[in-house]
Amino acid sequence: MTLEHYIAVGSILFCIGLYGALVRKNFVLILMSIELMLNAVNINLVAFSRFINNAAYDGQIFALFIMIIAASEAAVGLAILLAIFRNTGLIETDSVRSMKG
Repeated sequence: MTLEHYIAVGSILFCIGLYGALVRKNFVLILMSIELMLNAVNINLVAFSRFINNAAYDGQIFALFIMIIAASEAAVGLAILLAIFRNTGLIETDSVRSMKG
């Protein structure tokens, strides 16, 4: 497998995640799409690190930081989702527009 294969897989995953984040109305599915985009970036970082400089672990370290950011994003996103669900009883993105004060 070459670097182009990894870039192609990462690009396809990123496009699927971007499409899901822009089209979906459910908060949980939007969070899952964002996680998919972050994992696509991780694939590309590790692939570039492996093929460009095999001795260094820069891509793996950046991927680890992205996983930490993704975990905190999921925790904060689910906390916001629970707060919205308590107020409206819905988890649709349209319910947030009606909360403007």
